[in-house]
Parts: sequence; structure tokens; C-alpha cells
Amino acid sequence: MSTPYPPPPPCSAGKGETPTPAYTDSTTLVTAQATPRALLSDADFNAVMHTILDNNPGMDPFLASRILVDALAFLAAAARTDGGLVPSRVVDEGWHAPILHTGLYESLCARLGGFVHHVPERPDPGRSSQSSIEQTIDAIAAAGYTVDRELWRGPTDATVTVAANCQHSGPEGPIVIIPKPKG
Repeated sequence: MSTPYPPPPPCSAGKGETPTPAYTDSTTLVTAQATPRALLSDADFNAVMHTILDNNPGMDPFLASRILVDALAFLAAAARTDGGLVPSRVVDEGWHAPILHTGLYESLCARLGGFVHHVPERPDPGRSSQSSIEQTIDAIAAAGYTVDRELWRGPTDATVTVAANCQHSGPEGPIVIIPKPKG
């Protein structure tokens, strides 16, 4: 299983401290600012990731971190877009987790430019559209992020199992941004 994101670093920075660059490979130093992972401190990322793990007993922590990273990329793109974006069911699981950390979520949305409300819909494969998912993936790419395609499959795909029992459909979907993005 290949992923564009390495696992999250351990909590190395204290509250108010700037994390050091997180990952290296043979050709590139990727600083925390280069990924959606940088939107949260190490401590906040790990706290939210553990919420995903708590809601999905037996889930591999690496998978939970991948889900959270893509949820953060989705949230960043959604905050800059005037509606029409929908997370996959798997990424929606990652979106639910920071929402439960209300202060963190409010602060994160403010830094991203607008509060992104979550209005769940019951799963209904008849309402789901792969074109809506592709539109969202394109918006995430336009925001400068890469998606983990394995996490962006349709609602009937069982490759990754999550507890979330909601989906979001189409451009008229239930994502509300306050204030409305400019531009």
C-alpha cells in the first residue's frame, strides 16, 4: 500500500513551540509547512488522530494519520471554496474527529479563512457521484495538496472501513462556509 504521506512525527514540540522539519528522504527535506499535516501542532494532530482510533477500534495508527492528513487537506480546500466540495466517506471520518475538538476546530477554521460546517447526510449510493469526489480532489490539488487516492473511493467501496455513517453528495451538498470565501 503506497501513500504520499509518511507517518506523523511523535509529539516533539510543546504548546506554542514551532515543530522542527518532520520528514526527510534521499532527495527532499519536507518541512511541516509543505503538507496539510502542518495545520496542527504535533500534540493536536496526535490528539485528533487518537479520536479517529477511538472511533475505529483496531485501526492501524498509520491509516488513521493518513485519513486525518487528507481530512485536513479537504478542510483547507473547503474553507477556500464556495461550496460544492464533498469528502469521501473515509475522509469524512477524519473530518469528524477535529470537529469533536471544538476549540481546535474553531481556531483551525479561522486560520483557514472560514468556518466549515458539517451537515451529515445518511449514506445513499444513489446520491453519490464520483464526479463530485473528483471535483473535490481537483480543489485540493489547486490548494497545493496531494490526495491519498486510496482514501477517495466511492461510498460502496469497502477497501477502508470506518465508523462514519454519513456521506456528502454533489455540489449542492451540505457543506456551509461562514463567511463565504471571496473570489
